[in-house]
Amino acid sequence: MPLTPEQREALRLSCTRQFSGHPVLPPGEELARVGAWCREHGHQPDRYGESALIQAFESKICALLGKEAAVFMPSGTMAQQIALRIWSERARFPHFGMHPTCHLELHEEHGYAHLHGLKSTFVGPVQKPMLASDLAGCAEALSALLIELPIREAGGQLQTWDQLRELLVLARQRNIRTHMDGARLWETSSYFDKNYAEICAGFDSVYVSFYKGIGAFAGAMLLGPADFIAEARVWRRRHGGTLVQMVPMVASAAMRFDAQLANMPAYFKRAQALAEAVKRNTGIVVNPDPIQTNLFHLHFQTTPEALADARDRIAAEQKIWMAGRAVASGTPGWSMSEIYVGENLMAMSDDEALALLSELAGRRQPAV
Repeated sequence: MPLTPEQREALRLSCTRQFSGHPVLPPGEELARVGAWCREHGHQPDRYGESALIQAFESKICALLGKEAAVFMPSGTMAQQIALRIWSERARFPHFGMHPTCHLELHEEHGYAHLHGLKSTFVGPVQKPMLASDLAGCAEALSALLIELPIREAGGQLQTWDQLRELLVLARQRNIRTHMDGARLWETSSYFDKNYAEICAGFDSVYVSFYKGIGAFAGAMLLGPADFIAEARVWRRRHGGTLVQMVPMVASAAMRFDAQLANMPAYFKRAQALAEAVKRNTGIVVNPDPIQTNLFHLHFQTTPEALADARDRIAAEQKIWMAGRAVASGTPGWSMSEIYVGENLMAMSDDEALALLSELAGRRQPAV
């Protein structure tokens, strides 16, 4: 009998290891680490986002991404809606373009429409990155274009460097502001072989996340021109996002930021090696092939229900949580799960990883 959502969550919490991502510390342990780090560096509490720590962290990300100004936000949902609202108001029409699998479309209850009265148009195919040819085929006038780097729902796919620059040039020629959904920007540098300022150049505004690849409590940052960010601070208050204390979120990001950024090339190399081993030794399909970031998808020749059942059995027997997502792949009889190579997989051998994945696919050991 399938587990209830409550039973499945209890099972997940009972696991002592995770397959993807970074270790999630118990709240008390993470709070203790944040407190110790703040005491070590002499950081004081903020009041409504005003503190030396927050201002220094905003300046640091500005310099890294080559932007003029930045503002810390509690969430990416808030940051991106604010960015699109500002660009739409400046263009004097509330219509923007985005990829069909954009987070704003799939996971935010269409807040851009309900809260800001914005309208959207899909640009590009579901399973491929947005290209200049897709924008050229869009007849609507757009105030802004939201470009996700990389596209999570398509297995972490990216445009080539030339394709990305071509898209940005065409948007500028059409007087369309470009906003980057950079929730996973940190994972793109190895593929592009560019630094972050080079990747962000040409974008009018950029959002980055600190809880995904960096592994912090929560939080995001919005970057762009100084007047744009000044306006974004007003909208943050209107959204209720200028919290009375924000230092705990910022400290959780700042204390691990440099180390995690330095690890990104190693995560990508490990992901490449693991993806090749999966292709050689299992019946699991890797998408995209070759992979482009340390986030990619695995496709299993089984139903989502069977995949979830195998995951739950492995969790109960071995206390390791394998597949956070076990969903239909779009091909009848196949299902998909997402892999993020982070600290957890860095500590695991290929042999163990392949054995677990093969077990997930059908409880068979790989022929290594």
